[in-house]
Amino acid sequence: MPPAEEPPRELWAAQRSAAASEHLARLEARQDAEHRRAEEHLTTFVRAAQVSGLAPQPLRMQGYNGGRSARTPLRGWYLRKDRKAGIDTAGNFYLLAGPLGLLDALRGAAPRASRPPLVLGAGGRDGDSVELTDALERLLPGWRELSPDSPSGRGDGA
Repeated sequence: MPPAEEPPRELWAAQRSAAASEHLARLEARQDAEHRRAEEHLTTFVRAAQVSGLAPQPLRMQGYNGGRSARTPLRGWYLRKDRKAGIDTAGNFYLLAGPLGLLDALRGAAPRASRPPLVLGAGGRDGDSVELTDALERLLPGWRELSPDSPSGRGDGA
C-alpha cells in the first residue's frame, strides 16, 4: 500500500482557516444568545421595578483608581455592590468604571451602554463574579414574579 500523501500546504492552511472561521461564528452565536437572554432579564426586571415602585437612583461613574467619581445623566440601579455596573430605567446595561480625569469629575461623564453579560465580572478574581439573576434578585427579591410579563400573572405587585 502506498503511503498517504500529505495535502499541499495551501490546502491545509485553507482548511485551518475555514475551521477557525466556523469556530468564531459559533462563539459569536453563543455570545449573542447569552446577551439576548441577559437583555430579556433586564427588561423583565425593569418592568418589575416599575410595578413594585423600586425607585431608581442617580448612577455615578467610578474611576479605575477608585479615588475619583463623576455624575452621569443616568438613573437606574447598581448591579454590583462596588457600583461598577448598573442598568438605567430603560433596561440598558452600563459598565460604570473607567478612566476619569479632573474634567470628568467636574463636568460629569457619559458612559456608553453595552450588551449585558449573564455573569457580571466573569473571568475576574475569585469572588468577583456574580450571576446577573442573583444581582437582580438582591435588588428586588421575587422580580420575576412581579413583572407584568410573568407567567404567574401577578404583575400587580401583590
